[in-house]
Amino acid sequence: MSGGADGGRDPGLQPERTRLAWRRTTLSGTVAAVLAVKTVLHGGPSPAGLVAGALCCALWLAFLYLAHLRIRTLTASDTPTALPPRHATAAVLCTVAMAACGAALVF
Repeated sequence: MSGGADGGRDPGLQPERTRLAWRRTTLSGTVAAVLAVKTVLHGGPSPAGLVAGALCCALWLAFLYLAHLRIRTLTASDTPTALPPRHATAAVLCTVAMAACGAALVF
């Protein structure tokens, strides 16, 4: 059985799940950025490592900003608007670039 007592859909659940997903993803990005900085500082920082670590931090800040915009949009009204394609693309690019920077730091 889906829905509330009347059998209808509860429109408040999906935005709440989406907000929680954005917060979890932001937390994961935070852990990745902290681990990147830890990796850079382990064994003495190199210039390439410092650049990669700084880039990871900048990408994390950009993703944090995008997530904050989306969470604020979701809490602003009962029927939130769709995620603009420009913001979705930026979030994906930040995530992929941060993963690439992390992989470069490990290898």
